[in-house]
Amino acid sequence: MRITPLDIQQKQFPMRFRGFDVDEVYSFLELLREELEELLRENASLKENLRRADEQVSEYKSMELTLRETLMTAQQMVEEYKSNARKEAELLIKEAELRSDDLIKEAQEKVVKIHEDIVDLKGIRRHFKEELKRLIESHLGMMEFDKEREGTEADEV
Repeated sequence: MRITPLDIQQKQFPMRFRGFDVDEVYSFLELLREELEELLRENASLKENLRRADEQVSEYKSMELTLRETLMTAQQMVEEYKSNARKEAELLIKEAELRSDDLIKEAQEKVVKIHEDIVDLKGIRRHFKEELKRLIESHLGMMEFDKEREGTEADEV
């Protein structure tokens, strides 16, 4: 059973012969009541402070959990970004390698084509030289024929 300040204030003691000094008892009871009231107020205040502190602790724990989750999410995002960046870099490298292979193949094909063109041009040049040589020889032959004919005509005159 809990005793309240009101219980102390309303407590009546029976009177007996040669008992306690009633004023002193009531004075002491009043002092007890006041002390108990003060203790109860302090207890209520401490309970309220404890309740507020518990609420703050709960709030801080909630914030901590949120921060941890945010940190975990941020770490996962960083890992995803790193992974995506690596994949993108690998893809770019592969594309560059394929493009360089294509460029090298294209260049090699051009070299082959140029070489074929050079061979063709050498053949054309050789053919042109032969034709020019035949033409010159033919013209020289005609000039000699004309000289001979002029020489025979001069001898006849």
